[in-house]
Amino acid sequence: MNTTPQNTRAARALSAEDTSVRLQAALAVGSNPDPGLLETLIDRCAVEPDFFVRDMLSWALIRLPTEVTLPRIRRELGSESTQARSQALHLLSKIGDRSTWAWITRDMLHDADDQVARTAWRVAAMLVPEGEKEDLAGELVKQLGRGDRGAQLSLSRALVDLGDVIEPALAEAAERADPAVAAHARATEMLRQDPEAGFDAAIEEAERVNTLGPERAAAAAAAVAAAAVDTEPSESDGSSEAAEPSQTDGSSEAARC
Repeated sequence: MNTTPQNTRAARALSAEDTSVRLQAALAVGSNPDPGLLETLIDRCAVEPDFFVRDMLSWALIRLPTEVTLPRIRRELGSESTQARSQALHLLSKIGDRSTWAWITRDMLHDADDQVARTAWRVAAMLVPEGEKEDLAGELVKQLGRGDRGAQLSLSRALVDLGDVIEPALAEAAERADPAVAAHARATEMLRQDPEAGFDAAIEEAERVNTLGPERAAAAAAAVAAAAVDTEPSESDGSSEAAEPSQTDGSSEAARC
């Protein structure tokens, strides 16, 4: 670090106990980019507990010249700290330099820490060259069924971002004996076909298909849909209209008087 008095004060403010002080300090540093604070910003990203401050630190870092930040971020990818690795991957997504695709290793895609792995999936899907998408899909499907809802949704989104190349790998995964893997694969395929579909609904439908098989699951879904239609009020049923006050009915006016 360039140890000017100004940078020393900035470093002290970035590590203050008060979150608002740290946030203001990160904003000030980002507003006046100084490569002399690179190490301080990287170090704070690795330990900062507050999401909004971390986000501001990331913004301050991407304001620095990439020829300064990228080599340091690359070193941070090998850190023993899970937060440092995750933040380094996140910074690659912010910078968006496709030449950094090669820095995302298989170990990162399979990292034991869910947050690191989720960030790696997202960044890899963003930076992958067109000709590498099929291989990346093959790696990502190995993670199907992993983690909680948030982790599974992250993986599904990363796979869907790869486009149609994921279809064969998902079809193969949907036939596996592991019900969690099969359901996750089917849910991801549903999201691929209809990106607007809700993930929870896709998971429920996929689990129904796994349990009942495609034909019985379709019959069950049709029965549920038919039952829902039967319970809706008929347009010819005047009961609902009777509840609405008539514009010529003076009772409501009387009630207001």
